[in-house]
Amino acid sequence: MAGRAVPAARSAVLPSRPTRETSPVNATPDRAEPLNKVSRRRDGYVDLRSYAALGNGRTVALVAQDGSVDWYPVPDLDSAPPFAKLLDAEHGGCIELRPEEEFEVTREYVPGTNILTTTFSTTSGTVRVTDSLNMGSTGQLPWNELARSVDGVTGNVAMVWRVAPGTMLNTVSPWVEMIAGEPVLRTNRVGMGVRTDDAGEPQVGTQQISGRFTTRPDSEHLLAVVATHGEPLRLPSPREIRKNVAMTRDMWRRWRDLLDYDGPYRAEVERSALALKLLSHSPSGSVAAAATTSLPENREGTKNFDYRFAWIRDATYTLHSLLRLGEQEDVHAQVSTILRRARAQTPDLHVLNRFDGEVPASEMTEYDAPGWRGIGPVVSGNDAADQLQLGVYGDVFDIAHLYVGGGNVLDTATARMFADLADAVCDLWRRPDSGMWELPEHRHYTSSKLGCWHGLDRAVKLAEAGHIPGCVDRWRSERERIREWIETEGWSEERGAYVWYPGTDELDVSVLLHAMTGFDRGPRMSSTIDAVREELGRGPLMYRYSGMEKEEGAFVACSFWTVAALATVGRREEAVDLMDEMLPLANDVGLFTEMIDPEDNSFLGNFPQALSHLALLNAAVALEQAALE
Repeated sequence: MAGRAVPAARSAVLPSRPTRETSPVNATPDRAEPLNKVSRRRDGYVDLRSYAALGNGRTVALVAQDGSVDWYPVPDLDSAPPFAKLLDAEHGGCIELRPEEEFEVTREYVPGTNILTTTFSTTSGTVRVTDSLNMGSTGQLPWNELARSVDGVTGNVAMVWRVAPGTMLNTVSPWVEMIAGEPVLRTNRVGMGVRTDDAGEPQVGTQQISGRFTTRPDSEHLLAVVATHGEPLRLPSPREIRKNVAMTRDMWRRWRDLLDYDGPYRAEVERSALALKLLSHSPSGSVAAAATTSLPENREGTKNFDYRFAWIRDATYTLHSLLRLGEQEDVHAQVSTILRRARAQTPDLHVLNRFDGEVPASEMTEYDAPGWRGIGPVVSGNDAADQLQLGVYGDVFDIAHLYVGGGNVLDTATARMFADLADAVCDLWRRPDSGMWELPEHRHYTSSKLGCWHGLDRAVKLAEAGHIPGCVDRWRSERERIREWIETEGWSEERGAYVWYPGTDELDVSVLLHAMTGFDRGPRMSSTIDAVREELGRGPLMYRYSGMEKEEGAFVACSFWTVAALATVGRREEAVDLMDEMLPLANDVGLFTEMIDPEDNSFLGNFPQALSHLALLNAAVALEQAALE
């Protein structure tokens, strides 16, 4: 434990969320919308806080507070998006559904699910819209099915809707084709049918289908978009679609019921777990880093990246969380996927992979699209895939250690692979790399050496428990050499902290992760926490490393890592205080993006961000464990 005395355990009650604010959608915003206020479109775009996410195990749709689906790749999350108003307001395409008159909004997820309900209140009455990316009786549907159920609550509310595919980031031109009297929307190889029930007579244009209807108390209406890619188009009946909504709700709740967590912040833990499940790609067993590409990390547009890939680092943190929450099926699927790819790549592990694992993720394409609020570039691919990041070796060893710690065993080929990887780490740790933050400057980053220490520490433990073969004595010796390097080269007496890399007094929040790995839970790590918070903290928010306040927003995960580090070194009361400050910064449905601007709490970066929610989960677990010590 830390050199400081452990404070008395404090009950970590759920902080009350700020009351949802509602306002007319034509309210004039400042630079960014206030927390959880209905966002008005400016030049066709809304604040990123406005979005809620739907998922079906293959892809994700983002729904704005004004009822517009502005992002929806088909058929998979990393496919080209037929609906991409998020990145191109004029030509991106969307699925609109809203009252004709001015309205106010409140939203929430159906408890235990990723199904969204939005209540529109107008002077004429109230209407409730339920949005679901549907699944079927046995799990994933073989087609994409977005269902939007409308219930009249009070009064008579005139509603308008429009299904208008876009240009797939200015690469194709959509059209409507009449087939046997049925209008089919097409964008390249994607075919889409619009299914309605009591939603007015569809008006068929050359590139869109639209309509209008009026709700009444207790009336029921349906707008659904069914899509396939390069195959025949299934056109289910409204009755079948409604059944799929009910099955989807039940499937989400059955998965939620698999989770076994009764610790602090239970509501936030459940929502974060559901967000991670929403980002899962079931066919491959992968978890996406985020649902989007090219949402800017600053307002100048110099840092736009594609996050629709599977990072080994994120997978490790996911396993930490799911194992603690008692989930087993997703754990096995993800472990199998990661280790199968690791065997194919050893010893040069890829930092990230495409979901199918076949096409290099580093192939970059830039599109002729403006980007969110005109902040480009819009890209696909991620060139970090080819970087040397030494921390990934610690991550992959941690996956094996966590998996066998749950009472499982490795297969022979995987066990031999880990022996080879441990031997490789004994040599690789002496090399400079790009670090956890995927930087172009190759340096001897302290956090990278900590990752190598972590990998060899776990290798030794796996070998001692009989899970892998190999030269354990060498691994032990190199592990201690790495520790000596970190404690001499990576430590600054002047700063009283582990520094970013030798010879600098600059700091890096990712060092705090190694309070949780067990490298240091004593006075030095506690002192590093203080130095990091003083230099990189802005209220509860934290920048990733020194100098980043000039380049990007604060990184949400860093604050939750700090919570976990504080709890781990015995400073639980401070950890709870920081947790209580961070949680209300989520949007109105409990989702976090990658970054938040400390000046106005606006969202920046790709959304929803797996790492932010993973860090939240692990912070809650660390608080629970600290309360038991």
